[in-house]
Amino acid sequence: MRILSILTALVVMAVLYGVVLERDRLLGFARDIAPTEAAASEDGAQAAEEAPEEPAAQPAEDGAVAVIARHSTAQEIDDAVLLRGQSQAFREVDVLSETTGRVISEPLPRGSAVTAGQLLCALDPGTSGASLAEAEAALAEAEAQRPQVEARVPEAEAALAQAQAQLEEAQITLTAAEKLSESGYSSRTTLASARAGQRAAEAAVRSAEAGLKSADSGTDSLEAQIESARAAVARARTEVEHLSITAPFAGVLEDDSAELGALMTVGSRCATVLQLDPIRLVGYVPEADIARVRPGARAGARLVGAQQVAGEVTFIARRADETTRTFRVDITLPNPDLAIRAGQTAEIAIEADGAMAHLLPQSALTLDDDGRLGIRVVSADSTAAFLPVSVLRDTRSGIWVSGLPERVDVITVGQEYVTDGVAVRPSFEEVVQ
Repeated sequence: MRILSILTALVVMAVLYGVVLERDRLLGFARDIAPTEAAASEDGAQAAEEAPEEPAAQPAEDGAVAVIARHSTAQEIDDAVLLRGQSQAFREVDVLSETTGRVISEPLPRGSAVTAGQLLCALDPGTSGASLAEAEAALAEAEAQRPQVEARVPEAEAALAQAQAQLEEAQITLTAAEKLSESGYSSRTTLASARAGQRAAEAAVRSAEAGLKSADSGTDSLEAQIESARAAVARARTEVEHLSITAPFAGVLEDDSAELGALMTVGSRCATVLQLDPIRLVGYVPEADIARVRPGARAGARLVGAQQVAGEVTFIARRADETTRTFRVDITLPNPDLAIRAGQTAEIAIEADGAMAHLLPQSALTLDDDGRLGIRVVSADSTAAFLPVSVLRDTRSGIWVSGLPERVDVITVGQEYVTDGVAVRPSFEEVVQ
């Protein structure tokens, strides 16, 4: 073991001596072994050092900057307003209880399809049926009194007519007695008796008139009693109808309906119903593009998963959102198989009037000193000029922009190395549009 340690120490000392003190001789020995590889490496390094960097755009001998450009002619395209949005249920309502009672029906599971008027929750009737029967009995009793009360009016009218006839007879008798008394052919007793008869007839007329008014009042009172009974019947029937909670429209249940045995009070939720056919897509359009959107315009949308749908614009908001300054736009589309769910994200394109645009590579776009998006073109005097653009549509073959003349020479390579008024020497590329 001691001899092995001594040998290891000697080997380490020899290696250190060669690496530290004889480094140059070792490197020379290594180059002699592989001269070809070293020469190739040195030649490559020297060539890389001597090769000049190729600039994107070099000034020509006359001072003009060499650039690459293309002739571009405007084309009419079907323009569209692009925005993002999401799907929403066409109608959604929480069906609430309008009375108090315990649920006596089995709950419907979430996702169930329901029709308009279908029973969702049935409540224990309790005393509601008895209240309805009592109200209907009171109404029948009031209706039964109608012939008797109405018959009193003709009787009172007849009594009044009789009293008026007796009054006329008494007045005639009194007139005759007065004339006979003036001539001395009638006694004072007869005259006094005639006057008493007239006063009695007048009293009978007043009594008959009061009887007629009483008969009319009885009729009015009966009508009020009948109307009150009818109102009580209507309330009792409404209370009974509220015991059956039904779907207001056809749709699907968002969650389970109320559980069997649950106590429902006024305002308690029985179920939530969604109408998904048709369905609505909701997006928000910037105020710069809202004038291009029209009611009834066709619209297409791409949902997550590459699902594509089409519909039409049915609503455009008249007031902008105070925070985003955008306008809400609703697009309605059919959804018979309920494949579109509420809350899905959608990329929406709304059809707009056609526009003249240029198809350019995205790399041709640049910014000026003010941060405006645009391109640099070759002007008539062979100098560079900046023109602002508006992006209409981004496609695989390029980007469609507007705001340019009908024909323009667009700098596609070297636009970042020139500014307005700089002389350029363009080399035009052939492009098939």
